[in-house]
Amino acid sequence: MKMLKALPFALAVLLLMALAGCAPAENVDANTTPQQTQRVSADRPETDRSGNPITLPDRVDSIISMAPSATQTLLDLGMKDKLIAVDTYSAMYFGLEDLPTFDMMEPDTEQMAVLGADLIFTTGMSASSGADPFKPLRDIGVCVADIPSASSIDAMLEDTRFIAACVGAQETCEELIAQFQKELDQLSDIGASIQDKKRVVVEIACAPDIYTAGSGTFMNEMLAMIGAENIFGDQEGYLAVTEEAVITLNPDVILTMVDYVEDPVAEIMGRTGWEHVAAVVNGDVYLVNTNAVSLPNLHVIDGIKQMAKMIYPDAYAGIEDPFASGEAA
Repeated sequence: MKMLKALPFALAVLLLMALAGCAPAENVDANTTPQQTQRVSADRPETDRSGNPITLPDRVDSIISMAPSATQTLLDLGMKDKLIAVDTYSAMYFGLEDLPTFDMMEPDTEQMAVLGADLIFTTGMSASSGADPFKPLRDIGVCVADIPSASSIDAMLEDTRFIAACVGAQETCEELIAQFQKELDQLSDIGASIQDKKRVVVEIACAPDIYTAGSGTFMNEMLAMIGAENIFGDQEGYLAVTEEAVITLNPDVILTMVDYVEDPVAEIMGRTGWEHVAAVVNGDVYLVNTNAVSLPNLHVIDGIKQMAKMIYPDAYAGIEDPFASGEAA
């Protein structure tokens, strides 16, 4: 991710809680049996995850996704051939540069209309200014659906089920969720057995403008699940904190998801005044995979595994590192 775009994106995703937009529609192909068609039709959502009424086409062959988390979920569900355009981040993250792309913050809805998509997935990021840029598309009958960014893992599961119901991929979805839940339970069981909890801070943005996650966020839930204590867990949502606050709370581990400086770990280790912070003294400062801990979909399981092994390498020694041989998609 380029420096100029990385910081606004990461912060907007987590601070505005708006990185997940989608509401794909039912996908009935030539091989669908009458029984499958009936089931898909019966499960078709009539509102999106924001509560807006939607009317899904009988068949969806073309989709525009304007949120990386939604795009990744669609790829997981086998919908790559249905995608006709994506936001610029999705193209960059998932190797979809051959598709037409749109700026998430300033989408060209006139060009979208020309593409004639059956369904457009949106994210609250596109409406962060307060206006709905997709209204002209809704007004001409295009199915546009929105999913607010999930603040919990349970909400992520429901978002995934919603997407699957819209594209007629419920069976694949439940298989993915079953595997996700199996791995999550394994991590949670280990986390519940940890007695000496390490105190952790996650940096979403680095000094001097440090941002982190408090309670009511899936980041806080992920830390608690693996037996760690968020030093800012007594505060709500995503928040700005001072260097002095972090130094005073003296975390045992510092996790950074900053990917817009050359060496974020070295930047933390070299901060003036941080020489006596336990994490710095012991070298427990780690860079986590930004996508895996920020995109609210089933791939957060990879982020949870990575954080667990960084914080408690012995306790989670039996868990495979998803990034051991390179970054996961």
